[in-house]
Formats: sequence, C-alpha cells, structure tokens
Amino acid sequence: MDKTVIRTEAAPAPFQGAPYNQAIVAGDFVFVAGQLGLAPGATEISGDIAAQTGQALANLSAILEAAGSSLENLVKTSVFLVDLADFQAMNEVYASRVGDRPPARSTFQVAKLPSGALVEIEAIAHL
Repeated sequence: MDKTVIRTEAAPAPFQGAPYNQAIVAGDFVFVAGQLGLAPGATEISGDIAAQTGQALANLSAILEAAGSSLENLVKTSVFLVDLADFQAMNEVYASRVGDRPPARSTFQVAKLPSGALVEIEAIAHL
C-alpha cells in the first residue's frame, strides 16, 4: 500500500513536533489527524467553543484541500469535547460547515485536550 504524507502551512504543524503527520492519503481516502482550534502560526488557543470549532474546521479544510479533497467529501469525523455542555454550540458551527450530506460522526467527552483546547476534530474523507 502506498502512503502519502500531506503537509500544509495553512494549518498548524504537528503539536510540539510530535511524531505524526497532519494527514495521510492511503488509497482513495485521506486520514486527518485531530485538529484543534489553533490558528496556523499561533502559539496559544483562544476563544469560546464556537470560535475553536470554526478554527478546527478551517484547519481540517485546509489539510483536506492540500490532499485534493474537501469538507464535502468527509465520510467520518470524531469530535472530542472537554465538556459535553458545549455540544450544541459546537454542533451549530459544525453543521454550518459540513454541507447538506454530513459525515458519520462520533462525539466524546474527554478529560483534557492539548493546550487547553475545548474541542478537537479528526476526520476521514474520500478523495
């Protein structure tokens, strides 16, 4: 199996130089690592759940575009929230970005995310 690494400056680099890539293309699919609400080039995450969700999706979109795909080709996402009370606000932003044929999705509450993030989103998309 061929595996192609995807890297774009339009989204943050792997967290603190960790040993992973922004995304991998394998076959007809793109597997995108979890994206936080960190703007490219920024060192700190700021904003409420809506702002962080919007930025995480912008990062995800940039990576998918670098791979030759888009948010419209999402087939599966996983959303990690520090507080499930943020679900509705996250969901409103998410729904506005994933189109009229949203992907399958799982949402989890987690104890903590890197850099004090409130949300992280990982995805699989078709090319």
